[in-house]
Amino acid sequence: MKPFAIVILILVIVLILIAIIRNIIIVPQAMQFVVERLGKYNKTWEAGLHLKVPFIERIAKRASLKEQVLDTPPQPVITKDNVTIQIDSVVYFHIFDAKLFAYGAHDPVVALENLSATTLRNIVGELTLDESLTSRDTINGRLTQTLDEATDRWGIKVERVELKNIIPPAEIRASMEKEMKAERERRQTVLEAEGHKQAVITRAEGDKQAIVLAAEGERDARIARAQGEAQAIYLAKKAEADGIKELLNAKIDERVLELKRYEAMVKMADGHSAKIIIPTDMVSSVKNSVVFAETAGLGNVTEGRDPEPAKEYIDPCCDEDQVVIPGSAK
Repeated sequence: MKPFAIVILILVIVLILIAIIRNIIIVPQAMQFVVERLGKYNKTWEAGLHLKVPFIERIAKRASLKEQVLDTPPQPVITKDNVTIQIDSVVYFHIFDAKLFAYGAHDPVVALENLSATTLRNIVGELTLDESLTSRDTINGRLTQTLDEATDRWGIKVERVELKNIIPPAEIRASMEKEMKAERERRQTVLEAEGHKQAVITRAEGDKQAIVLAAEGERDARIARAQGEAQAIYLAKKAEADGIKELLNAKIDERVLELKRYEAMVKMADGHSAKIIIPTDMVSSVKNSVVFAETAGLGNVTEGRDPEPAKEYIDPCCDEDQVVIPGSAK
């Protein structure tokens, strides 16, 4: 075999090996390749090793299945109360179908960006400035739902949409700062008033509690004094009762009892304006007492004496007939 033919054979073999090597395709993880055969969609390669037919098949689209972030620049949006604000958002999405992503739109990412801007204008246009500033979650939810439904035919799944910044005009920001300052001052005034009110209430409750405690102390003191006096009276009466009981147990006679009666009468008569009412049995006992009878001239000691003769009384008005009334004396 001629050397020229050998060289040509070697060249052919090398070209075949190069063609085979170049048409061995390895699809990485989380990637999908869209393959066309003679200009028409043929199949979608998943991750792994694949062999492409040279000059007949070609890879039309390489799509990453990882979650991607689309950061849209700030754009002017007019609210319901005709205030122009600047809003920029972030869209998180991923591709779930490489075929739809390749043939659904010419540039699906740019289409998603424009759709996000127009949808944001529509949603914020239905809200006032205050509602736009305080309804971020509502706006994010509506944006996510609308974009997710619209991008299904592009093979894109919108996970969530977040508003990064909402920038009002300068004059609106100045008025908002003034309003915020006034609100802070109002809250401070309210807090100071509440604190003063609470302090007054606390002092009043303290005074009330002090008065109640003082009244309770006075009441307890009076109760204690009354209980002490009652206990003293009880003990005195008990002592008297015990004394009488001891006298009864001693079996005393009538003379001792009479003496005790006299002592009681002396104590009762002790005073300049004292008045004594003597009961009948006392008078009888006094009459029967020898000592008292000799002192007062009453009782049985008068028995046996002759009574003094009665003096005659002559009525001076009668000269002729004098009437004598026995036992009468002027």
